[in-house]
Amino acid sequence: MSEFNIEGECDKRFENVRKAFAENFQKRGELGAAVSIVMDGRPVVDLWGGHADKAKTRRWERDTLVNVYSTTKGFTATCAHRLIDQGKLDPDEPVAKYWPEFAQAGKKELPVRYILSHRAGLPAIKKPLAEDAIYHWDTMISALEEQQPWWQPGTKHGYHALTIGWLVGEVIRRITGKGLGTYFRTEIAEPLGLDAHIGLDAKHDARVSDLLPSGPPEPGQPDLFAEAAKDPEGPTAKAFLNPPLLTKPEVVNTRAWRAAEIGGGNAHTTARSLARLYGALARGGEIDGYRIVRPEAIERFWAEQSYGPDQVLMQLPTRFSMGFMLSQPG
Repeated sequence: MSEFNIEGECDKRFENVRKAFAENFQKRGELGAAVSIVMDGRPVVDLWGGHADKAKTRRWERDTLVNVYSTTKGFTATCAHRLIDQGKLDPDEPVAKYWPEFAQAGKKELPVRYILSHRAGLPAIKKPLAEDAIYHWDTMISALEEQQPWWQPGTKHGYHALTIGWLVGEVIRRITGKGLGTYFRTEIAEPLGLDAHIGLDAKHDARVSDLLPSGPPEPGQPDLFAEAAKDPEGPTAKAFLNPPLLTKPEVVNTRAWRAAEIGGGNAHTTARSLARLYGALARGGEIDGYRIVRPEAIERFWAEQSYGPDQVLMQLPTRFSMGFMLSQPG
């Protein structure tokens, strides 16, 4: 154990990763963290260190769980891609084929592809939501059924920060009869041996790291919340401030948040499990004998669907495939 409580294993070829990880504690004030890399199906980096609470009373352990926010979208998208690969979901069919009530408010022909690629025009709910609405699946589904798209679907894209989880998750539920968290657990997490959860059972709470709010943006960096406040009725404000519960950073450390199935932002997992899932995808969809999708399906994971000014993120350029944010040229 080092001075900075860095534990775990690191292949000597990746010693610079260990050094960079330690520098987060030495130079950048990191409280607690983990990093893991899987290469050719095998772990080559698996490190953790620091503490899991602000008071530093709990060490970050090998099995410490953390809320991974938008990384959840990759879990949700992987579930959808599995159904596409099995022929149970067609991305070019209307969402309403699987979820008839979705056809309201001009959405009858809106294809599944658009909800996966942030092109549906449904990044937010316009009507004011109750403080605890995001904890109730049926409440959010009803609100999305009633919501008219903010723009003509398919003509633009904008980050569906949380709504993507309910949109895609409800399609999955209609096809399989399983809630998103259950489908992810039975079809992805358990077969792959992942310690990963969308909707966390209370028995795991003692292993969860607290999350602390970050400071204000660095000078010159965009301030999303300040920008949203300029147009309180616009899609940016509604996406991040409706319900107002989303403005309270302490919310993510509550039992209610952890228990909810928020497919756009509240999965809890370890770095090791996250690396193992993407390690499987990097190998054509299979690891240790379990196949998520066929090799030819992987191209769909990365094929660009959206690129350009983001209607939610202050017109900054963003790029998406079906369900995944992609790197940008340059």
